[in-house]
Amino acid sequence: MLDTSARLLRLLSLLQAHREWSGGDLAVRLGVTTRTVRRDVDRLRALGYPVHSSTGTSGGYQLGAGAELPPLLLDDEEAVAVAVGLQSAAHGGVTGIEESSVRALAKLEQVLPHRLRRRVGALTAYTVSMTYGHHGPAADPRTITELAHACRDHERLRFEYRTHQGTASRRVVEPHRLVRTHRRWYLVGWDTDREDWRTYRADRITLRPPHGPRFTPRTPPADDLAAWVSEGVSTRAYPEQATVLLRLPVEEAAARVSPSTGTLEEVDAHTCLLRTGAHSTDVMVVHLLMLGVDFEVREPAALVDSLARARDRLARAVDASTPAPALGPVTGAGAGATGAGRAGETGTGRPEPGFPGIDREESARSDGRAG
Repeated sequence: MLDTSARLLRLLSLLQAHREWSGGDLAVRLGVTTRTVRRDVDRLRALGYPVHSSTGTSGGYQLGAGAELPPLLLDDEEAVAVAVGLQSAAHGGVTGIEESSVRALAKLEQVLPHRLRRRVGALTAYTVSMTYGHHGPAADPRTITELAHACRDHERLRFEYRTHQGTASRRVVEPHRLVRTHRRWYLVGWDTDREDWRTYRADRITLRPPHGPRFTPRTPPADDLAAWVSEGVSTRAYPEQATVLLRLPVEEAAARVSPSTGTLEEVDAHTCLLRTGAHSTDVMVVHLLMLGVDFEVREPAALVDSLARARDRLARAVDASTPAPALGPVTGAGAGATGAGRAGETGTGRPEPGFPGIDREESARSDGRAG
């Protein structure tokens, strides 16, 4: 059984979850009786921690808000989760987040016990990120925070929005949710002047307070807002849109098609539909061929015409080409460079999701139109 001091710290850690615990549940977690739990709660109150209790069948204990907050208490799994989260945040498309993440991780290591500090320190020192560096404008963390607060408080926002073409306009928006991809943050909201749901890239927003008044939330444009924004970024933002049947299970297709490239819909156990967009059907042909799977165009007819032109061009190139003799198999020290570790491939030998060298989120217009 834990001694009193250790048990009080463990009790604080459980109460920090901001949920209500029954006396019986706490007793089981701590390995004591419910009577001991009541005494420990009284000790915490005497130390200034606002622990609220309620009676009845649904009663229990909950840590309330107050000026004196408990210390940061993390178990092994929580400490590792925070460290991984801080490392990942450095590539989240927010201005200055890398430096802030490093500072926060350093502070975390200082307050952790020696055993946990060694684990987190090893994770930090011996982990190398293989993610691509963020290119292009990044969102300001203060803007992200203010947008989130406005969504929570149902408060109208006033801001200046810069489109992909560089033109700026003033917007009055009822914010609903923030949607985050690997490199971009999007605000989904109701544009009061255009009377429609719109998507705004956070890095193109310049807030113009004062904000308000408060509003009654509307029914969102979709239950799955992440999929709705994905369709807007990958499809609706482009002048040419297509629906293509991929002869591949949707789970395997998801490993090749990123949310910013297109949306997937399962047809059966062996095929799925891809909805995507591009600036031209000729560009779309290149994208589809790079997936490396058999497919069938459902629409538009112009995409079939582009495929036929590409087929004829490739046939002429094959007929006119004289290939060099094939090289023999690579042996020795150089052989390792041709395996699963080739640049741009996953451990399965397949390319990473998306189309190499093409920033779909950057090229998409995403200029405040729906999706």
